[in-house]
Amino acid sequence: MSRAVRFSRYGGPEVLEIVQVPKPSPGPGQVLVRAIVAPINPGEIGIREGAFADIWPASFPEGQGNDFAGQVVEVGVGVTGFSAGDEVIGYAPRRAQADYVVHDADTLARKPPAVCWEEAAPLSAVGVTAWAGVDAVNPQLGQVVVVSAAAGGVGVLAAQLARLRGATVIGTVGPRNVDFVRSLGIIPVLHGPGLAERIRQVAPSGVDALIDTFGDGHVATAIALGVSPQRINTIADRAAVRRYGVHDRAQEDAFSPRLVERLATMVADKRLLVPISAVYPLEQVGQAYVELAERHTRGKIVLSLVLDADTRARPIEEH
Repeated sequence: MSRAVRFSRYGGPEVLEIVQVPKPSPGPGQVLVRAIVAPINPGEIGIREGAFADIWPASFPEGQGNDFAGQVVEVGVGVTGFSAGDEVIGYAPRRAQADYVVHDADTLARKPPAVCWEEAAPLSAVGVTAWAGVDAVNPQLGQVVVVSAAAGGVGVLAAQLARLRGATVIGTVGPRNVDFVRSLGIIPVLHGPGLAERIRQVAPSGVDALIDTFGDGHVATAIALGVSPQRINTIADRAAVRRYGVHDRAQEDAFSPRLVERLATMVADKRLLVPISAVYPLEQVGQAYVELAERHTRGKIVLSLVLDADTRARPIEEH
């Protein structure tokens, strides 16, 4: 038997349970992975609360979690690219928060030894989503790109990726993340009322593109600043997509094992920082989502499936 997170009805974090389930076995072309770290993501809150029931209905008892990193423990018939002990990064929708995850071998990425588990695990979700957003707006050398929630899980990676392409990046942030974002070479601007004017002050020649990871009117602000809808991507404002015709490219538009490995190499080479806000043991999954729902996280919150159950959520050393 092994542990897995489940919920049997829609609701808040109180509906989450850690249950004992049979240890799975890999089928042909699959591998069995012992999960080490599983990040948590805002979209999972919406699924658990039933906000997306029309497009992603739950099948109770429903599993939870998408991205993870771990070690291969068993390979199925026909698998030649992986063997027991390999360190990997995967994406397993609604199955990742469990001790063991069965995964198709051809969609599994390798984790570089130089990248720690906490940094590796988010790359198949927020890393790929950030890449998709940057690709959608196609920043060029010297152009100005605004990234909303530039200290958040997707935003902090999108801001760095846009900067690596030669763009000047402005990041909207809360007061506690001003210095952190500035340390990454990103120009911080406080979000909230008056945002457009504050952006004009730091970008008097105008803004070329927006990568919106937060919603809350950022797309409308960019339109007001004269940004073309074709240079805007949002993962958080469906109404803006319908109203303005902006892009909404996300993880599913860019995912591939090779891209995950490319991002992991960038982390290993210190070109890309994956900030980790806190690590919770699996037993505290509910508390982890309570913190995430406050929307003040710097980088990612992750679940550890190897920490002792009595270990409290621990912050990771900040950049």
